[in-house]
Amino acid sequence: MNSISDSTNHQQRYKAVRKVTLIGSVVDFLLGVAKIVVGWLANSQALIADGIHSFSDLLTDFIVLYAAKHSHKAADEDHPYGHGRIETLATVGLGFALIIIAVGIAYDSVRRLNDPGMLLEPGFWALIVAVVSVISKEWIYHFTIAAARRLRSDMLMANAWHSRSDAISSIVVVIGITGAIYGYPYLDAVAAVVVSAMIAKIGFNLIRSSTKELIDTALDPEKIDIIREHIHEVNGVRSVHMLRSRKSAGDAFIDVHIQVDPRVSVSEGHQIGDAVRCRLMEKVDVVTDVTVHIDPENDEASPACNDLPFREEVLDELKRCWSQLPASAIEAVTLHYLSGEIHIELDLPIEILHDINEAKSLVQQLKQAVSSLSYISDVQVRFKA
Repeated sequence: MNSISDSTNHQQRYKAVRKVTLIGSVVDFLLGVAKIVVGWLANSQALIADGIHSFSDLLTDFIVLYAAKHSHKAADEDHPYGHGRIETLATVGLGFALIIIAVGIAYDSVRRLNDPGMLLEPGFWALIVAVVSVISKEWIYHFTIAAARRLRSDMLMANAWHSRSDAISSIVVVIGITGAIYGYPYLDAVAAVVVSAMIAKIGFNLIRSSTKELIDTALDPEKIDIIREHIHEVNGVRSVHMLRSRKSAGDAFIDVHIQVDPRVSVSEGHQIGDAVRCRLMEKVDVVTDVTVHIDPENDEASPACNDLPFREEVLDELKRCWSQLPASAIEAVTLHYLSGEIHIELDLPIEILHDINEAKSLVQQLKQAVSSLSYISDVQVRFKA
């Protein structure tokens, strides 16, 4: 049932990403055509360059669409944790694209600063198209960033900033055209260098955050503290240790060890673990998968039980030590592996006792009989009617 629900959520998320990206692609195409045509007619080299920039956005839009389609595929045998890292890789690519665009803008601006003959005098219509471009790309930025936050998509977040970089470059064009009209042609180039540095910083931040995700960097400490609080609020949880986390696209995966009463049944311990899993997935938005390991004690601090014998060997030793008990008399033997030792709970039928006063003596004999087994720390006997 969970796999069906996850598949449905992935499809809905993919459709939302595709819708946002396609809208942005249409606007990028129309703006690119308008900038190049008007730039050529109005004698604006800056506007033509900005039009080429808009067409470069189409390439990143196609990358986003491709990554969205494949990253939202359901988990399969080869990818048990899903395909979300495709989106992470695409985000890294978009970050590099922003840096390359920033370097291109800065290079062109410095080149024009060093060669005043390259500075042209654009017309008024170039200014109008540049202003329309700023407004359009800023609208796309807010439209995309809202979807990115709603869908928890770093890839859409990167594409939103890519759109804003185009808006910023259009602002540079507006400043340059205005400066040229009023006799300050160098204003365009100076502003472009400053803006290119801003765009490069955004690209670097996207690459850094996505690279952290690719090497399984943990969630923020504040988020981890919230997760710990939710786990402690589940009845039956005594402590939490070995809490590990990692991200894949907008999802977070949690692995955690929880300590429960060592005397509870396996099924009750499993029930507590399921309660922890359900609570985290319900209360923490980014958490989509939780693996809970049930511990009877804190295995980070307690002595290890790795060298202790397994059940079959222990039972053979107990039968040898308790040879005075008929095999049919032992109803159940429960072994508790705790603190590097084994605690034994033995169920015996009350019929083997001649009177109730014999119980204490029999228990003492059973404990004495296993005293040679150093790994056994205690024997508890229950007489059952």
